Amino acid sequence: MSRPILAVDVDGVISLFGFERAPDRATAKFELVDGMVHCISLIAGDRLLRLGEHFELVWATGWEDKANDYLPNLLGLPELPHISFGGAARFGSAHWKLGPIDEYAASRPIAWIDDNFNDECFEWAKARPEPTLLVPTEPHLGIEEAHVATLESWAANL
Repeated sequence: MSRPILAVDVDGVISLFGFERAPDRATAKFELVDGMVHCISLIAGDRLLRLGEHFELVWATGWEDKANDYLPNLLGLPELPHISFGGAARFGSAHWKLGPIDEYAASRPIAWIDDNFNDECFEWAKARPEPTLLVPTEPHLGIEEAHVATLESWAANL
């Protein structure tokens, strides 16, 4: 069986926001991306590389292919495929991603890490016949070691 898919959001998973104090410079870097300042979690790269041993990683972000213009160089990641959302990005929710993510996953197991799930996302995950895991993050923290452990365990138990 092929590896399950891990759909990776950027804002709130890798690009941190909503923090009261700026993260330590050893763990995050402010970077200009298409004219906007983003606080990029530098530790996210290692965590995603480790998850790449268990998953087929794919960008699931409004950044779409722009993620490959910036993040591989900043985080030491390979370029990843991306899901196209046809310009439907809406800040503040993840439900606009459901159709394209469902189409991309087809009949494969998928995990999705994002900071902005709503009830519709959880209903979709529960209704899918294939194994599906949603992993919510806190946007000021992004992907943490506990998320990595949860994802690795889920993939190992498929």
